[in-house]
Amino acid sequence: MPHGGRIHIDRTLPFLVVYRHPHKRSEEGTDRLIKAEASYLIASDDPKLKRSLSHLIQNVVEVLSKECGAFLIIEIWTQSENNTTNENDNLPPKPGFRIITNSVRPPTKTIDALQKTLKHINILKQRVNVDVKYNKVCSPPELPPLISNLKAAKLNCFMLGVEVQPIYYDQKTKAVYPLVLRRLQRGFDIALRQAVFEFSRERTIINPVNYQTLGRRAVVRAVWEIDKKLANISNSFDFLLQVTPVNTNSAWVKFQNSHFEKTPELYYRPMLIDPVLVKRRLYQIPIERVEDPTLAFLFRETQLEIDRKLTMLLDRSMPEFLHGSLQLFGGKEKNTNEQAKEILLKVTPHSRGESAKESITAHEFAKRAKSEIDYFRQSCPHITNKVEIRADTIGLMVSRGNLLIGKQIKIPTSRVEALIQHEVGTHILTYINGRAQPLNLLYCGLPDYEELQEGLAVLAEYLVGGLSRPRLRLLAGRVIAAYNLVSGATFVENFRELNQKWGFNQYTAFTIAVRIYRGGGLTKDVVYLRGLIELLKYLKGKNEIDQLFLGKIAIKQIPLIKDLQYRQVLKTMPLRPRYMNDPKVEKRLAKLKSGLTPLDLTERN
Repeated sequence: MPHGGRIHIDRTLPFLVVYRHPHKRSEEGTDRLIKAEASYLIASDDPKLKRSLSHLIQNVVEVLSKECGAFLIIEIWTQSENNTTNENDNLPPKPGFRIITNSVRPPTKTIDALQKTLKHINILKQRVNVDVKYNKVCSPPELPPLISNLKAAKLNCFMLGVEVQPIYYDQKTKAVYPLVLRRLQRGFDIALRQAVFEFSRERTIINPVNYQTLGRRAVVRAVWEIDKKLANISNSFDFLLQVTPVNTNSAWVKFQNSHFEKTPELYYRPMLIDPVLVKRRLYQIPIERVEDPTLAFLFRETQLEIDRKLTMLLDRSMPEFLHGSLQLFGGKEKNTNEQAKEILLKVTPHSRGESAKESITAHEFAKRAKSEIDYFRQSCPHITNKVEIRADTIGLMVSRGNLLIGKQIKIPTSRVEALIQHEVGTHILTYINGRAQPLNLLYCGLPDYEELQEGLAVLAEYLVGGLSRPRLRLLAGRVIAAYNLVSGATFVENFRELNQKWGFNQYTAFTIAVRIYRGGGLTKDVVYLRGLIELLKYLKGKNEIDQLFLGKIAIKQIPLIKDLQYRQVLKTMPLRPRYMNDPKVEKRLAKLKSGLTPLDLTERN
């Protein structure tokens, strides 16, 4: 539209959010407050456009009010400058809104919903002030109403005005505060949708299931381009593989020969990337172009997490590596450490659970894993996930959707199904489900996804009846080792405590310590037990497990994922774990609703 205007109407909706920007002065940022909406109009307040703008809006109202049964116009504008100052000049400007409504026929429930949700916004530790004012007209000062009261009543159209404190830019220099604007936009977007949801239910024939369904469905090309660029960078390096030693077996021999007195020297694969150059590419991605606050938030968080991983690769084998690990994975949470100690105290080192007398080789396990992937192919025939037996891998690892199996591994028969569902039924399945979504980051992994991934994987072991007490001890031992690392313990000191105090055999204590000290100090292994603890909390009550297999996500992102699902940006996931069809699993899932601890999961049913 003229003078930088724009109209966007996603689909048949009973509302339009309007902003008339000043044509004689600059007012940066205000238009971004409404650009995430599914139906909005941005226009110049130039008097020359008054007639054509009024004609356009009247036509929109006539068509959509007829289809929906009623219509709502919400116009926003900024409050005068002298209202933005704080009583205490040392504090940032106090956020605030004023809702303007017609005194004759106000949409009371809509106003209440808008006011209530706006009050939840908190910016720079300051709560929002929201008041309501009744006027004959709902328009900015010195500007005519978008549509006359008489015409609005005839078309069953309701109007609201929202004055916004422009705390997102400096009053003197007009420079925008991008982080403040971003936070305000997210809160304002939710408030607008809540208000429209209440209006739709009360006054229209539209009956939305949830306020999130009123969000924007159309996703511009720039979003998919940015998602693809982030995914390409994420896939350009395998973080875990790069910080996993290639000489664990020989290091164990040397450690034995030193009578467990000398810290082993660990060697790593050469890097195929230059982290500094990858960072340059990472920050050239124009995430600021994304108007959708949900997607923009996920993209920014992903950008920051990739940046931290690249910094850790630069710091590999140096003391700074541990600081990055603490930022990404934590490692000194008191609650998790206490629960780990409780497990080690209550579950003796010689607890029954798995026997090494009956075991299978890497090749036999690979055959079982391939069979499970073939089962997935019945629903997703085009998947390319593979199983590889490798000499440079210790144990089991999923990398980019492929299962890597250490050549020398021997797996107790009693643990086979549990590990198949851990690695294939969780890690590979969520990779495939993520691949089926239009958002690439759902298979690459959203920020902090590891905690839920490992929590789900360990829970899968329980659900198929294979979570043994020794296995739970191992997860607890990793937490203790990580806590000791962060507290300043050396490799040898940690090894001794695991072996002599907590009863792990020498080789197991060694492998735990190697996992914790790799790269310079990697605390990732705390996420197994912590992820299980948080998952059990989440599943207590009404929350369902199916949602968690959509892709590689974190529990804290579930509201954002649901938002995208309600708006039909995401698709239905194609796969559920095979074990979900077992009646025994249904009973175990039902038990989780009452609230269980990790120790409870090892009690035989």
